[in-house]
Amino acid sequence: MKMFNMDLSKKIVIDTNLEEWLDSPSGGVKRIPLEREEAEAGHTTSLVEYKPGASFEKHFHPLGEEIFVLEGVFSDENGDYGPGSYIRNPPGSFHSPFSKEGCLIFVKLNQMDPTDSQKVVINTEESEWRPGHGNLEVMPLYSFMTENVALVKWPKGERFIKHSHFGGEEIFVLKGEFIDEFGKYPKKTWIRSPHLSSHLPFVEEETIILVKTGHLA
Repeated sequence: MKMFNMDLSKKIVIDTNLEEWLDSPSGGVKRIPLEREEAEAGHTTSLVEYKPGASFEKHFHPLGEEIFVLEGVFSDENGDYGPGSYIRNPPGSFHSPFSKEGCLIFVKLNQMDPTDSQKVVINTEESEWRPGHGNLEVMPLYSFMTENVALVKWPKGERFIKHSHFGGEEIFVLKGEFIDEFGKYPKKTWIRSPHLSSHLPFVEEETIILVKTGHLA
């Protein structure tokens, strides 16, 4: 696949429930591409499914790798990561990933600052929520320079003030349905909003989103 959704000045919404799974170079591993700079290299965001027993050859991350485990257990030579695991493999890292029982992961490749050297592994299912704006609850996951990554839990019926995104915003809906004045976004929807975009978000049911901001300036 050639360059895909790489104009970062445009808003992109993809409901992955409606997308077709594509084969990867490794048998038993399928992907739904969300944005891609090159066929098998460069800036990439994907939903990736490992069938039970599937593995991927050892590979290098020139500008890092960020993973959130949605279902099953994802593994590499460094450990096993169950649902809710958030992993950052820094620039220059490498690994040989596999899954004994199968898994579904949200993956971002080669999008880190070259000086971001911290390895991160967080089990969000064992981490604490913190009070956020209004009745929101927040679980900070990582910050570097202007980039911030967090989980945000929205209680049923919660509304947020209209706000703009300096450096842009990415959302992956983990539970429920996220809504703004432009549409409704069910579980497993990916939304990329450009630098200085704005919206008025709300929910009608309890909703949890994975959010990254400040990285698209």
